[in-house]
Amino acid sequence: MLNAMRSRGFTLIELVVTMAVAAILIVLGIPKFSAWIHDEEIRTTAEAMQNALRLSKEEALSRNRQVVFALTNAPPALNAPSAANGVNWYAQIIPINADEAASAAFTQSAFLQGGQFGNQANGTTITGPAAICFNSLGRLVANAAYGCGAPGNVTIYVVNNANGDRPLHVTVNLGGQVRMCDPAFTLSSTTPQGC
Repeated sequence: MLNAMRSRGFTLIELVVTMAVAAILIVLGIPKFSAWIHDEEIRTTAEAMQNALRLSKEEALSRNRQVVFALTNAPPALNAPSAANGVNWYAQIIPINADEAASAAFTQSAFLQGGQFGNQANGTTITGPAAICFNSLGRLVANAAYGCGAPGNVTIYVVNNANGDRPLHVTVNLGGQVRMCDPAFTLSSTTPQGC
């Protein structure tokens, strides 16, 4: 009868030892879990930036017009001031001339889309040019009036978080190809995620 009663539950010592082992495992896992969360914030922001850049390029192609992609700290809107390391983004059509820029029809349709990189409140930052312009062929082009300097072979946006383990790059080559890559790796046939 005594053996039947002992097999029904745990002793207090077994319960305390189990709780202590669980607590140690949790304490050891918290730093890795925190870094994983920050790395996911980096990836989410990089993917949002990649999608915004691709949208800008596709709009330039489909509308047969120049389109500017810009970072801004202001709410996304037509002709919002561009700012390097901005927390928001927008894409808009570039007018052909001053008459078109002043027309009501243009101002109603020139703003294409904008958004916010939501994870920047958690310390995720973007480093790169304030604006880049795509021409009607989807290629990078200079346009000083909209802050787009002379494009190099590759334009790089670095997405990072001081608490994360690895930054990511979003690159736009001169031909307009947009891709996200990991600078910890070198691009090759065996590491397509590399830069």
